[in-house]
Amino acid sequence: MTNILSSLTKINQKKKKRVGRGLGSGKGSKSGRGTTRHQKARESIPLHFEGGQGRYVKKFPLWRGKGRNKPLKKPAFIIHLKDLNVFKDGDTIDIQSLIKKKLLIRKEEVKTLKVLASGTLERKLIVKLPVSQAVKKQIEKLGGEVKLV
Repeated sequence: MTNILSSLTKINQKKKKRVGRGLGSGKGSKSGRGTTRHQKARESIPLHFEGGQGRYVKKFPLWRGKGRNKPLKKPAFIIHLKDLNVFKDGDTIDIQSLIKKKLLIRKEEVKTLKVLASGTLERKLIVKLPVSQAVKKQIEKLGGEVKLV
């Protein structure tokens, strides 16, 4: 019974060093944080911080109007009322007739089309295109017709 302590197995567990508890601890003065000076030693700073200088990200243009948030619908192709004087009285005006008279180049280019009232109309026409209110009044005043397709 006298050899009980000597017969025990040895368990060695290294104690964790307590940092920041004075110079005697071996990790006292700087506590394993590198240097104690400047901003990085004192607090966590964001990656984009550049010491008060403007952030690198902010040097790029803002994205509000530069390709984002643009309308998906293309603006309407405009035909002026004075251009319709090329046609004869009683003609029907649609996209095909505009291409024949070379007021439109290709049908594929124009998704939306609208006739606006700039100039005066001198012919009695049947229009099968979207028109403004002023154009509709002027065409009907001359005896023409507006049919929406």
